[in-house]
Amino acid sequence: MKFRHELTYDAGPDRVFEMLADPAFREAACDAQDVISADVSLTRTGNGFSLTIDQQQKTDDLPSFARPFAGDSTQAIQREEWADTTGGTLKIDAPGKPSEVSGTITLRPEGSGTVEIVELDVRIKVPLVGGKLEKLLAEKIRHGMDAEHGVGVAWLAGRH
Repeated sequence: MKFRHELTYDAGPDRVFEMLADPAFREAACDAQDVISADVSLTRTGNGFSLTIDQQQKTDDLPSFARPFAGDSTQAIQREEWADTTGGTLKIDAPGKPSEVSGTITLRPEGSGTVEIVELDVRIKVPLVGGKLEKLLAEKIRHGMDAEHGVGVAWLAGRH
């Protein structure tokens, strides 16, 4: 399933990039997503950065048909590789789960602000209910991005 989500910030791409490259911002975004735990590792590389967020997520909000696949909680490992300030790749692994999530993140200037565009391919290899599970996972990803966006808006306004 193809997934696309756009988030708008009232700051230029360089400021949005610096925010996304700040481990303290990423930790605050994890807190806003109400994860059980999160380990954030970020390394600056040239003009970009490498990010790994290893988190335990709650699954109690999932419908009953999805719980056997998700378990009581789920580990999600988010990896981002940014070559420069314009964008990078995103991959989300869930060890032991039949899912694949990968794609790109792009920062595009728009007026005096920035649009963050996330485009992903979301796949769950489970017969019969795979499509329904992909939609659930995409919604969970969208919810996480919206929570991160809320933290980002406040962060860029100096409220952190």
